[in-house]
Amino acid sequence: MAEGRQAPATVHRLRALTLLLDAAGAAFAARNGLSATDVRALVCLLDRERAGVPASPTWLAGQLRVTTASVTALLDRLERAGHVRRVPRSDDRRRVDVLVQDSAKELGWAFFGPLVNATAAVLDRRSAAERAVIDAFLDDMVAAVDAAAGER
Repeated sequence: MAEGRQAPATVHRLRALTLLLDAAGAAFAARNGLSATDVRALVCLLDRERAGVPASPTWLAGQLRVTTASVTALLDRLERAGHVRRVPRSDDRRRVDVLVQDSAKELGWAFFGPLVNATAAVLDRRSAAERAVIDAFLDDMVAAVDAAAGER
């Protein structure tokens, strides 16, 4: 956006939503003795699990944009807290997959369940065509923000 140009109202709405979601994530982290990066790691791992794809520590380091040494320390913390488990791969026992424990999922659902339900209720008031537009817009926004962040 050119300097001096006003951002569209949609940008301000997205910023407001982002701030609210960040605050919810921070509250969850504080309540459960986690760092913001710990929470981001759990979200990444859960998304990977939902996609049906194994998550390795190296993959997680890339997602979090941190070193593999930092991910090792992070996984050590999360494993001690009972949130994740490292499981040797059957095809190469030198490598591990990282699995989120059911107890961590239950903890997350207890906190974020009302938010998920409120979001679902908002989406239920939209037609399938409107939801498709919303999904396309959000996909485009994720790609645009990721690209812009990569340029920094």
